[in-house]
Amino acid sequence: MTLSAGGATAWALDKFVVLHVEISDVSAYEAAQGVASEATTVRSSASLTDTSYTADGANISISTVVTGSGDSTVTYYVADVVLDDATTLKSAFANDSFGENITQATSEIAAAHNRIFAINGDYYGFRDTGIVIRNGVIYRNEGARQGLAFYRDGTMKVYDETATTAEQLVADGVWNTLSFGPAIVQDSQVVDGIEDVEVDTNFGHHSIQGEQPRTAVGLIDTNHLVFVVADGRSPGYSAGVTMTGMAQIMKDLGAETAYNLDGGGSPTMYFNGALVNNPLGANRERGTSDIGK
Repeated sequence: MTLSAGGATAWALDKFVVLHVEISDVSAYEAAQGVASEATTVRSSASLTDTSYTADGANISISTVVTGSGDSTVTYYVADVVLDDATTLKSAFANDSFGENITQATSEIAAAHNRIFAINGDYYGFRDTGIVIRNGVIYRNEGARQGLAFYRDGTMKVYDETATTAEQLVADGVWNTLSFGPAIVQDSQVVDGIEDVEVDTNFGHHSIQGEQPRTAVGLIDTNHLVFVVADGRSPGYSAGVTMTGMAQIMKDLGAETAYNLDGGGSPTMYFNGALVNNPLGANRERGTSDIGK
């Protein structure tokens, strides 16, 4: 297949710029399927500080870690999260809409949904493949890669999207899925070969190797999660981490399973109305298509 210059431009705009909205009011769509929205950011029984939140068996504790020196300095942020119920962990889409090329800052999505904590997700809207299940609702069933499934029983598993269906996953108790990867820790060990993995290598997608800003999620125990956002591309503040470096961080934090999420300009952690990290050293967020909250 060949494209003229004008045809290539039109294709690229349609692929990466033009909004393709499939569901324009996700909150209403989920409510119609019995998914309740969260009414408030902080429960009346909550204890809240600048770096922690505790309420009714749920707990969030955020810490900052700085290693190295000079241009080799790495700064990353850890959120240790204990849930009272696995379905407390929800996802939300940019502009409360599902589709491609729809973006909004992580903090804006979180604020719109009255959430105390959030990180960037898998940027599902940059592609038209992958299994997308959010808050128990199926949005896309196009298995393509190694995915991550969060179950209603508080467990988390890496799986092959091409070997199952969204319907089967929901039937098995899956509450949320993420489609990016790769898995970086399995059975409490750093996964071999992750430095050679590429995600979405077609035109317009980029390598995920080398020292980069990164986001990862890990499972320590049932209903006990750890989220890490490592800043990067900012010499003197944070150089970023390799895939193996992020895997080692997750392993050292006690994760038995950990999974890589969208990196580069996307890694963002939000807590109680403010950014926790400093994206690209510019304290400025890049729009993304979804968050975990």
